[in-house]
Amino acid sequence: MELLWAPWRMKYIEYARMERDEACFICRAVESQDPDRDLVLHRSGLTVVLMNKYPYNTGHLLVAPARHVPDLSALSREEICELGLMVRRSIEMLRRALSPDGFNIGINLGKVAGAGLEAHLHVHVVPRWLGDTNFMPVISNTKVIPEALNDTYMKLKKYADYLRKNDD
Repeated sequence: MELLWAPWRMKYIEYARMERDEACFICRAVESQDPDRDLVLHRSGLTVVLMNKYPYNTGHLLVAPARHVPDLSALSREEICELGLMVRRSIEMLRRALSPDGFNIGINLGKVAGAGLEAHLHVHVVPRWLGDTNFMPVISNTKVIPEALNDTYMKLKKYADYLRKNDD
């Protein structure tokens, strides 16, 4: 067996343990007094956009209703419309900031569908690049994220105005 030393991952392990014991991290982001700590890029009365602290890929965002609801059927027409607009604006922001070649966008409803947080609906917006996968996931079941979360957050924050623009 080969060893892959990744001492920086201990922060992730400790943080993941702490997060499991806390209240909903999306609700915390909605009410956060420290948006940088919670990687919040935008908040409105109806939605929040934040970085995923456990990303599938660099720039992985979560777009969620501000209200703690588990399912699309619980959203008002206004909340659904703003959620859709924020996904569209998030894509534009990511295009400007990171120049991805494409996106995976999805909602996992229920644990069996892959939802890590079932109680608060959220949309995953995952930028993708040609060649962003390699042998690591296949050979060693390991995904490599090439940039630190805070570095990506600072890049995205420079383009967060795209989340506030009026494009209705």
